[in-house]
Amino acid sequence: MERQKLPNATLILIFGIVSIVTCCCYGILGLIFGIIAMVLANSALKLHAANPEMYDGVQNVKTGRILAIIGIVLNLLFIAYIAWIYTTFGWDTMQDPEALREALEDLFGQ
Repeated sequence: MERQKLPNATLILIFGIVSIVTCCCYGILGLIFGIIAMVLANSALKLHAANPEMYDGVQNVKTGRILAIIGIVLNLLFIAYIAWIYTTFGWDTMQDPEALREALEDLFGQ
């Protein structure tokens, strides 16, 4: 019997990479790609575990899953950073460049 590639193995790898690359897009876009990659990777790994001699390409799935985990963590950290900035300075300060400059001077004592 011929071995088949795991379904979505390349897509999982690509989504894992995209979740890391897009972590600076306010964290939302990369988080979406990371979660999709994790869901697809978990289903592909379950499929491989049920019949390992039938499927090939499990290494791409494992690599994509690791990249998705890294991407999710980076995106959550970036979301937390953005939330910290808005809670520290406030929405109005972030909209006014002069007020933001003054707030940063007060924060860093310059």
